[in-house]
Amino acid sequence: MKSTHSAHLPLWLALILTLAMVIFVRESAVIICQWAGIEKAANIVGLVAMFVILMIWRLLKGLPNWLTQASNTLLVDSGFAFLPVSAGAGLLLFALGDELWGVMLTITVSTLIPLWGLAILAHRWLNHDTGNDSTVIHEPKVNGMNKDRS
Repeated sequence: MKSTHSAHLPLWLALILTLAMVIFVRESAVIICQWAGIEKAANIVGLVAMFVILMIWRLLKGLPNWLTQASNTLLVDSGFAFLPVSAGAGLLLFALGDELWGVMLTITVSTLIPLWGLAILAHRWLNHDTGNDSTVIHEPKVNGMNKDRS
């Protein structure tokens, strides 16, 4: 990734510029969506607009170092981005009443089964043993023989 210039801005200024850019794009998307009569789509329109702006900027000039530094600082913990969604999901889960346990069981099963399958695939891939049974443990060989037969 090429950079437009090597001038380093202080972190606080880079953070302010990045946040100002995000706020400007989001508020522009709100105004455009209100004008178009689709107010509820403002967040996704702003997200797509920011993606397009950054991709064009990157292809034409290259992203500046200050933008990369500020975005890394802001998004170092991805929980920051998902906090509103997590809080809303938690509130909705407890509003389910009697259906809470069924939903929790569905979430648990639908999470554990793919993770179990991924673990099996990762185990086979890491052992380069896709043709054989992955539960077989291969003993290390010493002088051409298995260790326990020496």
